[in-house]
Amino acid sequence: MREFEGLAAVVTGASSGIGFATATKLTQGGAIVFGLDLSPGVVFDNYPWIECDIGDTASVSNAFKLIASEVSVVDILVNNAGIGAVGTIESTEDAVWQRVLNINVVGTARVSREALPFLRLSKSTSIVNVCSIAATAGIQARALYSASKGAILSLTLAMAADHLQDGIRVNCVNPGTADTPWVQRLLAAAADTDLALAALKARQPMGRLVTADEVAHAICFLASPMSSSTTGTSVAVDGGMQGLRVK
Repeated sequence: MREFEGLAAVVTGASSGIGFATATKLTQGGAIVFGLDLSPGVVFDNYPWIECDIGDTASVSNAFKLIASEVSVVDILVNNAGIGAVGTIESTEDAVWQRVLNINVVGTARVSREALPFLRLSKSTSIVNVCSIAATAGIQARALYSASKGAILSLTLAMAADHLQDGIRVNCVNPGTADTPWVQRLLAAAADTDLALAALKARQPMGRLVTADEVAHAICFLASPMSSSTTGTSVAVDGGMQGLRVK
C-alpha cells in the first residue's frame, strides 16, 4: 500500500517549484491532491488545481467550498504559497510590508483556519508550513521576507500547541536557497547572472542550491502518517547553511 493511499491533501502554491514537487510526490504516494494557486484550470490526476488567492478571505473560502464538493475530510495541508521581498527596513514601504505579511503570514493562518473543520475529521492529520532559512539566519536585504518567515516559525509552534487536542500535527520545513522560479527571477534581474548564482551556491556549505524535490521530500516525511509523533518541529533543508561553518 502506498504511503498516502486514501488520504486527501491540499497544497497551496501548487503550480510550480516546491508546491508542484510536493503535490507530485503526494499523488505518487496515493493521495488525492487539491492544488491551490493563482493559476487556474490545470488538471492533475483528475483533480483540479483550484484558483485561489490566499491573500483574500473570500477566495480561500470559495476554494474550500469546491474542495467540499469532492471530499468531506482533508488529511494533509501544506501551506507553501508565499511571495518574496528584497530590501532593508529603510527601503521597504509600508504597502509592501502589508502585502507580504498578509500573504505569507495571514494567508497561512487564513488557509489553515478554513481547513480546520476538514482536518478535525481525519484520523491522520498533518499541517506542514513552508518556512525558510531566513527565519533563523540573518540575510542581507531580506528584512521583510525574514520577518514574515520568522512569524511562520513561531506560528507553527503556536498552532502545534493549539491543535494538539484535535489530533492535528503541525510542523514546518526551513529550506535554504532553493532552485525555484522566484530565485530564477532574482538571478535574471542580477547584473551578472553567473556571479549572482555562484554567490548563492557559495553561501550554502554543500556548494549548490537546494532542489524543490528535496524540500518536497521533507514535507512528505512530516506529513506522513508514519511521523505520527512529530509535531512542533522545524526541519532544515538548507545544505548546512544554518548549522555548519566549514571555512
